[in-house]
Amino acid sequence: EGLAAADIHARQPGWQVFHDGSPHGESVADITARADRVVARLRAQNDRVLIFSSGHFLRVLAARWLGAETAFGRYLVLATGSLSILSYERELDRPAILLWNEEPEGGTPS
Repeated sequence: EGLAAADIHARQPGWQVFHDGSPHGESVADITARADRVVARLRAQNDRVLIFSSGHFLRVLAARWLGAETAFGRYLVLATGSLSILSYERELDRPAILLWNEEPEGGTPS
């Protein structure tokens, strides 16, 4: 959308990307549907898969992986360049987070 979060807040106080979507961009329904398609493809693979994406999308993806609402992604903070692993707890019908927001040695620069 070409706007910084501060610009959006100036126009729409209380705005939250995980609740309101992006102005002139993806709606929450759009990003939820996109994440659900990725989750379905990952589960169909039944193998290890590596994904690179933006932090906001990965937070939504993790929420949807767990079966949570898209807005739950706001609680899953990610640092740039961090590593996360979505997995299962013993059974394929029990999705879980194995590792979240692991930063490389020394962390990432601010």
